[in-house]
Amino acid sequence: MSGVRQAGLRVQIVLALAGLMFLAFLPLFFAVASLAQATVAGAHEESARVLGRAIAAHVADARASGKPGAVERALEGHAGWDDVDALCVFARDGARVACAGSPKDAAALRAPPPESAERAVVVHGPSGRALEVLSPTADLAVVMRLHLEDSRTAGASLVRLVALYMVIFALALLVFAYFALTRLIVRPIEQLADATDRVASGARSLRVPRSGARELLELGSSVQSMTSKLIAEEASLLLKVDELTETTTRLRQAQAQLVRSERMASVGRLAAGVAHEIGNPLAAILGMEELLLDGDLSAETQRDFVRRMHGETERIHTVLRDLLDFARPEQSLEATTSPPAPAEVRSVIDDVAALVKPQRSFRAARLEVDVEGDLRVVLPGPRLTQILLNLVLNAGAAVATTNKDGGRVTVRARAAGDGVRIEVEDDGPGVDPRVRDRLFEPFVTTKEVGEGTGLGLAVCRGLVESAGGEIAHDAGYTAGARFVVMLPLAAPRGGEATSRG
Repeated sequence: MSGVRQAGLRVQIVLALAGLMFLAFLPLFFAVASLAQATVAGAHEESARVLGRAIAAHVADARASGKPGAVERALEGHAGWDDVDALCVFARDGARVACAGSPKDAAALRAPPPESAERAVVVHGPSGRALEVLSPTADLAVVMRLHLEDSRTAGASLVRLVALYMVIFALALLVFAYFALTRLIVRPIEQLADATDRVASGARSLRVPRSGARELLELGSSVQSMTSKLIAEEASLLLKVDELTETTTRLRQAQAQLVRSERMASVGRLAAGVAHEIGNPLAAILGMEELLLDGDLSAETQRDFVRRMHGETERIHTVLRDLLDFARPEQSLEATTSPPAPAEVRSVIDDVAALVKPQRSFRAARLEVDVEGDLRVVLPGPRLTQILLNLVLNAGAAVATTNKDGGRVTVRARAAGDGVRIEVEDDGPGVDPRVRDRLFEPFVTTKEVGEGTGLGLAVCRGLVESAGGEIAHDAGYTAGARFVVMLPLAAPRGGEATSRG
């Protein structure tokens, strides 16, 4: 695992407490050290003053005795004792009476001004740092120097003792804080974390710690309540998932059943249509065959029956051919050895117009053609002619049923993106809403029996979709009927010539 592991709660709190104690104890240590130094220095100064007074009294007594050399002996008796480096006795006029101790320190001592009061001053002499004490008497002045190194050592010892006390106290406080945090905070939190991990691993209940701070107990209670709610919601969610799975299974089964039912219904409609379209001609043929077999008919009547039988046979052949075109439009296109030549939309529409104008339904109706530019689609010309001829004839038949004295059928062609949009529009009665959703199914027709097979739009749909296009009825057009054919746009002639060359 990459990265540095984060320090625990105990370590962070203990480190923070150590930093706080460092900030608090460091100024206190320096204050205590300064106070100890000042206290030791004051005590030393006071003891030096007392010693100076005693020596001054002793010197005064020795001089008052009148004995020769009494003052010198008194000074020599005190020199070298109690850190005394040197001492001298001066008369009031400043004359040096006697000296004892270190010659260098004694030579450095100077007579004090007349009427000087008792004083103690820290000086630096030949022997180092010293305390110079002046102790005047009635007619003499005693000046002595005391070595200060021992006093500083005593102060340093006290400071070290204070520092040792602070360090021990700080360590004890940190150890106590560590164990207190472990017992009161960290251990309950670890127990709560372990309990939540067990729940995450699949346990169905959360056991929270019963000891610790009040806030941690409240936190454990809240987590326990939240866990109980989550477990209950999980159980409810699992139940809903099971119900949803069961519902999905039932829906799939129902969907499969509906698909099978729809297939059976489609097959049934197809069979019924085939039986209807082929059954009637076959019945007529069988009836005429029976009459011919009786032999009581004249030659003219027999020829008429044969012509009728031939017509009914052609009708059956047409139905079967349309069924094959509907069932295998793609195969009919793929059967060619080379790709079919693209159809020129304008030329095909002009051919369709020429074919339908002699029809009875277009004797009174007006056929309008509106083609934009030179459009070519990826569909053979005969196939496009079959599609448009079927649509235009249906439009003319619809117009003829309502407009005895006229009517309008319009054929439009426009480029639309990467394709061509062809519209066949009429102002007839429109499409019956009952068959609007089944227009492109086999044998769906609104014509009278014998006038149409109901396979024309189904065949058109197969041909259009085989070329990668779409055909649909425009339900938004309410002034009649409008059928829209979308076909992919073919490459222009120049592009073909370039590719062939």
